[in-house]
Amino acid sequence: MEFRSVGVVGAGVMGVGVAQDLAHRGHDVVLIDVSDAVLERSRKELKTGLRTVALFKKVAVDSRDVMSRVNFTVDYDALANVDFVVENVVEKWDVKKDVYARLDAICRPDVIFAANTSAIPITKIGSATKRPAQVVGMHFMNPVPMKPMVEMIRGFHTSPATLDAGKRFLAEMGKQCVIVEDSPGFVSNRVLMLTINEAAFLVQDRVAQPADVDRIFKTCFEHKMGPLETADLIGLDTILYSIEVLYENFNDDKYRPCPLLKKMVDAGLWGRKSGRGFFSYE
Repeated sequence: MEFRSVGVVGAGVMGVGVAQDLAHRGHDVVLIDVSDAVLERSRKELKTGLRTVALFKKVAVDSRDVMSRVNFTVDYDALANVDFVVENVVEKWDVKKDVYARLDAICRPDVIFAANTSAIPITKIGSATKRPAQVVGMHFMNPVPMKPMVEMIRGFHTSPATLDAGKRFLAEMGKQCVIVEDSPGFVSNRVLMLTINEAAFLVQDRVAQPADVDRIFKTCFEHKMGPLETADLIGLDTILYSIEVLYENFNDDKYRPCPLLKKMVDAGLWGRKSGRGFFSYE
């Protein structure tokens, strides 16, 4: 195993999924977030995720062994000896910029930073570090342990050696990748976020109820999930932040966030993680 110890920054849905997958495959993981309360919640979500993997993949999972490999902490100094970092913090530039400054100061000079971002350009993230050649985008899909493919993004300064290392890192997680060039939203979210945003407009305009919007996609196009169910799974806050990033970067009205989406986020209807979004999970 080339990357024995991995730092996972941000213990939200994506961070927990990355940490779970890494620990399950034998890596030592340092999982960092801003408060003990967030980490306690992530600990419970990680245990639940392990049960889900055991159920759906029909594999034996020693939860105690996997959990023992994860160091839940708020202390960035714990990243001093990691071999690789996956960053998963909120899709807000001011937050990410500060995180990368801290990572730069603490991590070894040879360590690669993988940004698990939905829309923020990798070149911009690289500019926040002193090692832009060692910054690469890794857009994991949710739920991370169940998805075999990752969208890997080459920033302007990302070196070929970093891309090769990224491929080896993903191979250790049992995942393949598609490499794309840097652009806000990349391939997946430039298409997906527009689709979800337009689906929200359809609900706002009373063209159809959420269940009917999704039913059309699932029945007519044989998609496993409709756009609004997908939005709830990702998190409506993440959807809104991503749309705002696209709108800011392209200056194109087609990325104008749906007011209903904004209202739902303000009301705390963030999807599965809050128990209610376009659908109820309570």
